Amino acid sequence: MRNIKIIAEYDGTNYHGWQRQKGLLTLQQLLEESIGQITGENVTVIGAGRTDARVHAHNQSAHFKINSLIGTRNLLLGINSLLPTDVVVKELKEMDEVFHARFDVKSKVYMYQIHNAPVRSALYRDYAWHVRAPLDLEKMNKCFSVLKGTHDFSSFCGKKGSDVSCVRTIKDVCIEKTCPELMRIFIEADGFLRYMARTIVGTMVEVGMGRRMPKDLSDILAARDRGRAGITAPPHGLFLIEVKY
Repeated sequence: MRNIKIIAEYDGTNYHGWQRQKGLLTLQQLLEESIGQITGENVTVIGAGRTDARVHAHNQSAHFKINSLIGTRNLLLGINSLLPTDVVVKELKEMDEVFHARFDVKSKVYMYQIHNAPVRSALYRDYAWHVRAPLDLEKMNKCFSVLKGTHDFSSFCGKKGSDVSCVRTIKDVCIEKTCPELMRIFIEADGFLRYMARTIVGTMVEVGMGRRMPKDLSDILAARDRGRAGITAPPHGLFLIEVKY
């Protein structure tokens, strides 16, 4: 049995997230069907994480196991020949049998893109959150010292099971402004809870608007109550940038 790792890039606009869902088109289903058609085997593709509907990825990592002896180059070309143009396998290589795309992850980097301008953008409509109100970048930057480190992020996640730990470590967070109207927030953590990145961004945007103060984030973290944090930013501005092993 061969253990194959892939790096996939996708535009999540037309998909209902990563994980297979009955009656809905997802990235996992699309990849499994394409790989299965090439190899003639029933394949399960295990991703490094489950991106939500309309979330994009530059470098989503995943693995699957096959018996087929097709060479890695031909396997890569064959899979891509069956995928739609908004999904592509960028890299494919054989790993040792113990590699696991999810359990071996050290950290992930997400990027959230904000179009901050009075008028919406036609070009960024599927790839950035349009925020009309001016954002105070200096105030938003002050949130970073509070967010970095190991915390219980219960206030920043969606519905969870009672047995799920909400303790995560944010290793780095920063904002880049590539042009006057485009802002990118990068967050690296050892793991992300559902909606965690988007809720952090939504709360930071409220700080940038002046609705909250940067120091409020300490109280929000301590409360461990989702109702204390800000809004959840829309999914289409979120990109999975890198999975680190």
